[in-house]
Amino acid sequence: MDLQLNDRVILVVGGRGIVGRAVVDTLRQEGAVALSSSRSPKADVQMDLADDDSVRGAIRRVLDEHGRLDGLVVSAAPPASTLAPSQSSAPDAVGQAIDTKALGFLRVANAVLPTFLDAHYGRIVGVSGQNAWSTSSIMAAARNAVLNLAAKGLADEHAGSGLTVNTVNPGPVGERNGAIPSIGAAGWSTPDQVASTITYLVSPIAGAISGESIAVGHRIRGVNV
Repeated sequence: MDLQLNDRVILVVGGRGIVGRAVVDTLRQEGAVALSSSRSPKADVQMDLADDDSVRGAIRRVLDEHGRLDGLVVSAAPPASTLAPSQSSAPDAVGQAIDTKALGFLRVANAVLPTFLDAHYGRIVGVSGQNAWSTSSIMAAARNAVLNLAAKGLADEHAGSGLTVNTVNPGPVGERNGAIPSIGAAGWSTPDQVASTITYLVSPIAGAISGESIAVGHRIRGVNV
């Protein structure tokens, strides 16, 4: 299937993480100009999601250098496994987790909106997580749930504009050689499997999908992952 991504410019925020690297690689295999972005000077585009000026400056640099921007993937947040269980319900820790992941997504999404709306075209995908439906950690659930709600709100607000906004919700991600999950258990997925879903969603042919939260790795409602 031709995803019609040749020469499309896609910015991958968090592009040096386990999922972000796979997204960049998959997009490039499809002919897109995939740009990794993070706070690291080794990224194609340096950006700090916590800083509005840094976000706006990074978007300007992409537009100045490439003359266009067609898609945005936001996969920048610490893995759930790094969140301290002892801080699961601590208000300051929960607030910081939401700011880092969900509000960071909103900052960069808002920064690209004028470009996408002027072009009557744009694709935004946020990487959330199946912990949005789990009570094992209030901190992990809150940051993902707010990201999903923010993406849905943007999608509904701009329906019919040519812009689509979706989230991808992986369960545990790791290289397990496509291992089949245990019966009744939530499913693992590999970085490449997550990247393939994201790549489809940022392609021109996915224009009928917006406002959706798509699980990668079978999700069992109510099961902690």
